[in-house]
Amino acid sequence: MNLRKKVLIITYYWPPCGGSAVQRWVKFVKYLRDFGWEPIVYTPSNPQYPVTDHSFINDIPEDIEVLNKKIWEPYKLFKWFTGRSKTDNLITGFTYETKKSKFRDDISNWIRSNFFIPDARKFWIKPSVNFLTNYLGENPADILITTGPPHSMHLIGLNLKKRLNIKWIADFRDPWTKIDFYPDLLLTRYADKKHHQLEKKVLEQADLIIVVSETMKHDFTEAGYNNVVVISNGFDIDDFTNDPIEPDPIFSIVYTGVLNKAREPVSLWHVLSKLKDENKDFANNLKLRLIGNIDHSIIENLSKYKLNNYLEKKGFLPHDQITKHQRQAQILLLPLNNTPNAKGIVTGKLFEYLAARRPILAIGPTEGDAGMILKETKAGLISDFEDIEKLKKNILHYFEMFLNKQLNIDPENIDKYNRKEQTRKLAGLLNQFINY
Repeated sequence: MNLRKKVLIITYYWPPCGGSAVQRWVKFVKYLRDFGWEPIVYTPSNPQYPVTDHSFINDIPEDIEVLNKKIWEPYKLFKWFTGRSKTDNLITGFTYETKKSKFRDDISNWIRSNFFIPDARKFWIKPSVNFLTNYLGENPADILITTGPPHSMHLIGLNLKKRLNIKWIADFRDPWTKIDFYPDLLLTRYADKKHHQLEKKVLEQADLIIVVSETMKHDFTEAGYNNVVVISNGFDIDDFTNDPIEPDPIFSIVYTGVLNKAREPVSLWHVLSKLKDENKDFANNLKLRLIGNIDHSIIENLSKYKLNNYLEKKGFLPHDQITKHQRQAQILLLPLNNTPNAKGIVTGKLFEYLAARRPILAIGPTEGDAGMILKETKAGLISDFEDIEKLKKNILHYFEMFLNKQLNIDPENIDKYNRKEQTRKLAGLLNQFINY
């Protein structure tokens, strides 16, 4: 007899989806049973994922109930209009691996942003509400959780809250109207107003709001919402085996993940270009390894800075292979998006970098959330976006340690970022919630 309390989780991203968006709730689901909660997952049966990664399927406990319903999305039209093939991946965050017509991209972006509010998954809201209303009528759950983006998931929760008065938690993995690329959406005044109205309704009606950084919490509380808690992203220690992995014999600077124009560390290209010209040892040892979906313009820039001979570019890799590359790196590169909300950006890869236990080279606000985590854990060095001299100093510091075979770190205070510990915190919130 199952005496666990039940939580229904609504998420667009679920295995075999790959990338960072899927990991947070796959890992929560992996550990929730350990803390007395039975997760039930609702997700599309035919989604358009940016990338696939079947390795995450191994994280899903056996006999977890996963509910599926078909979704209609306009991405076939988007690919046709922008001249992309049916097999081209759709990469989030305005990242394009191949150069296409900018005019067509801008027009399709304008249509998508202004006619599909809050996002292109809006057509799944109504059928999902109807389906889950019937399901919950026959299979009651103690709590409902929606996670976004896409924020259409939150609108499903909003409507279920109205119909069933179920306790509802909205989990924001990224901001809504304060996300870094919001100004790039080319929104009309009406569309911008609609986004803000929908966001306000979700924040007002959700019983609890979970965010991933202190700055996101501050932004919401400043707007008058006091029911906000932080559960950051993290790492799963199971992903980092105890098998010994020797770091690269060369001075490898490794980045894993999506790299778009907003996140491009142009100051790093400048410094590396200078150093390889000034320092023969540096030039003979340097390797820049980029793993993931990289915007085509970044590859073009590396050629302009005459760094293409030092570049090793790999496409998207399954997560279990990425963690090996992270552990092999001499330095792990962490550029933050150079956008107005940069202080609050804490990418999921930061926590995996911590678990990889290799030195981190970060570029972004030194007093931002990511900078504070690096300071707390003593896991790396950070310089502001335009602080060329500090960046150069940080790189040379690491390079000297590399030459002396002393380039190692022992991060502190990272246990709280373990996914199992974060699930313990989540379960504690859920327990408080149903006993309130």
